[in-house]
Order: sequence, then structure tokens, then C-alpha cells
Amino acid sequence: MTLIDRTTPTRDAGTPLPQSPAAIRAERRRIIESIRALRRLLKKRGAFEVADRRRLNREASHRKRAETVHAETLHRIDEQQARQEHSLTNDLNSLDGKREQQEAHALAVLRREFIERRLRNTPLTVSELNGLGAGLIRDLAAQGISTAADFTQVSWGKAPNGKGGNVIYIHRADGHRVHINGIGQHRSRPLMEWRQAALARAEARAPRALPPDERHRIAEIIEAERARVREELTKTARDAETARTEAGQLHAETLERLAIAERDAARLAAERRAEFDAMAEQLLALQSELSAHMDRYGDVGLRIRRAQRRALRPIPAVPTLPAIPSPRSPVGLADSTDATPAPASRDRAGLGWLLPILYFGFTTVVGVGELADNTAPVWLMISSRMVALAATTELLRLWIPRMRHNTPGSMPSGVGFQTTGVFLALTAAGMFADEESGVFGVACAVSILAALLLLAGTGLRIRPHEPVRSS
Repeated sequence: MTLIDRTTPTRDAGTPLPQSPAAIRAERRRIIESIRALRRLLKKRGAFEVADRRRLNREASHRKRAETVHAETLHRIDEQQARQEHSLTNDLNSLDGKREQQEAHALAVLRREFIERRLRNTPLTVSELNGLGAGLIRDLAAQGISTAADFTQVSWGKAPNGKGGNVIYIHRADGHRVHINGIGQHRSRPLMEWRQAALARAEARAPRALPPDERHRIAEIIEAERARVREELTKTARDAETARTEAGQLHAETLERLAIAERDAARLAAERRAEFDAMAEQLLALQSELSAHMDRYGDVGLRIRRAQRRALRPIPAVPTLPAIPSPRSPVGLADSTDATPAPASRDRAGLGWLLPILYFGFTTVVGVGELADNTAPVWLMISSRMVALAATTELLRLWIPRMRHNTPGSMPSGVGFQTTGVFLALTAAGMFADEESGVFGVACAVSILAALLLLAGTGLRIRPHEPVRSS
């Protein structure tokens, strides 16, 4: 049996341990300083996880915006196509009525031209008009009225010189009216009867149907218009389909670009998370080495004792984001998650926290126990305002970041108890300052309740995190 010399300790079976206290302290300081350096680096993991959560939310927002833009583009294309097709369909349905209108219009023009031509070929003669001599016929011709087409009607009007009362005017086809001396009411009647008889004969002999060639010409025009409208309908559908294809290609390119950026960002985040995991493992290894060093060599001095305790503190747990496993996690866990990272929760602190913030802000200005005719002591005036100011500042510090879109979250546990406790404490202070109210017993009870709430809230706030266990 071999005895171990206690004066020459060894690190293991083949490495001798340092013998001098200075060397032991130097080794212990080296381990502690290494742990401190790793802790400083690991403190950045929380900010990294928050930034990665913002990245996921930003990527989800970009994808949602791309989907919204694509859906709006397709909706706009559909609306434009439906509007154009509705208009063209109405035009196509109205072509039959348009053909009838054109045929009716062409027939009306044909009859009007025939009637005008027959009236123009019907001259004013003495034999045709009883009661009008050759002299009146010449006077009418001198005024441009020589056929039945040259005038339309007769009417009464004042004499041209303004004397002699009303006279008969003959209205010419160009819109002017003339007065012929010798043609009064009696001679104007046979003149109009002669014209109406000529007009009736012309209307009776006017064509009542279009010639076949004219009907064929109108049919060709309508068919050409129908073909044009149908081509417009086909072109509208083709243009809409082309626009949808282009919108789909642009959407696919946008999603591909976002996917590439997301993959690159996820790869960099995974590498950074792997670095943090490696540093955490190194920190655990150094803590184990420090514990072994302390077990082997014991206490090396009061100055290092506090640094040892701080170095052996557990590593704060920083949970990773959902659906983003660490690269150093087991393969089965990584394979079971979806390839597309899910965005972080969007829960935010409620707007109800504005009520205590506004109350404490108001108390910072007016204090407690100073309303109406009450006069609070100077120490209460100062202390109440300082407490209200501290409560307002703390609530704003906790509430504002948790209301933002990029850093949403609920208020920490225990803040509600603390807020209620501070509120009751200020209320009790106001009761104590009011000497005439006679509520001393109630003020004492409220003070005790405020103290209990403050202690409960503080306990929840300072509750230690669970340490990270190494596998």
C-alpha cells in the first residue's frame, strides 16, 4: 500500500498540484476572471433574443404585407375585368336594338329626301292655285317661294312698317318669313291647302321599307361592330389573365427574396445562439473547475471569498424563441419543429396601467393631505411627492417598452401588488395628516395592508430565476 505525501499534493495521478499559496490564489483568480469574462459575454444573450424576436415579427409583417399587396392586386384586376366585361356585354346586347334604330333612321332619311324631292318638283302655278293670279305667283317667286318645298306655314303678325294692324306672313324653309301684298287670310288658305295636298301625296308615295342593299350595308356594319366587341371581350380576359400571371410572378419573386433573407438571418442567429450555448457550457465547466479547486485547496483568503460566491452563481435562464431550436440541441427536437419560424407573442401591457400612472403623477404635483384646508407637515409633503415620483417613474419604465410593437410583453409579476401597496400607503398618509377626520384606526389598518402588499410584490419581483442545468 502506497502512502500519499500530504506535503506534495497532486492535481491528478500525473500532474503535481501547486504548493505555494500564491500560486493557488493565482490559479483561483484566473478561473474567477475567466468566469467573469464569460458572464459579461453571456449578458448579451438577452438583448440578442429580443432582437431575434423583433426580426421574426418583422419577417412575419413583411410576409403579411406581401400577401396583402398580392390580394389587393388580384382584387383590382378582377374588378377592372368585371367592369370592362359588363360594359362590353351591354354594348353587345344593345347591337340588335342598334340595328333596328339604324334601319329606322335610314328609312326616315330616305323618306324625308323623297318627300323633299317631290315637294321641290311641285311648282306653284296659276292652274294649281285658285284665287292666286300670275302677279302673285311672280311676287312669291321673287321672295324665293316657287315650289311646295320653299315654305312651310303661314301665320299672323304685325305689319312690316308697324302700321295697318296684323298681316299674313309666309314662313320660308330657311326660317325667314315674308309678307306678300295681296295675300291675306282668304288667299293664304288655298296656298296652305295646296301645300298640304302635295305633302300628303309625297308621303303616300314615299318608300316604307329600306332597299335590300341598304339593309345589307347596315347588317354588315352591325356585324363588324359585334365582332369588334367580341374581340374586346376576348382581349379583356386575355389581358386580365396576363396581369394575374405577372402579379403571381412578382409575388413569387417577393416571397423568394424574403425567404432568402429569412434563411440568411436564421443561419446567422443560429450561429450566434450556438456561440452563446458554447459559452454557457464553458462557464459551467469553469464553475465545476472552480468548485473542484475549492474542494481541493479550501479557502484561500477573505478577499477572494466574495468573488468565488459571485462566480458560482447559477446562469440566468434565457428561453429561446419558439420554433427556433438551438443548433446544439438534440437532432430529434430540431427535426420536429417547423422550418418556418413562428413570430413571437404579440401580447402587450394593457392601457389600464395609465390609471395608476396618472394618479401617481397627479400626487407628485399636489402631494397627499394638502387638499381643501388641510396643511400637511413638511416631511410628509416632501416624502409623499418623492414616493409618488418614484412610483410614476418605475411604472413608466416598465410599461412603455411593453407597449411597443417590437418589444411587447406583460408587466412583471408583483408590480400590481406593489402599485396597490404604494396607493394604500399614500392614502393612509393622507388619513394620518387629516387630524379632524377621526379615522386613525382605519389609517392603521390601511397601512398594515399596504405594507403586506409591498412585501408580497417585492418578493415576487426579486424571485430568483431557475438555473440552467447542463446535460
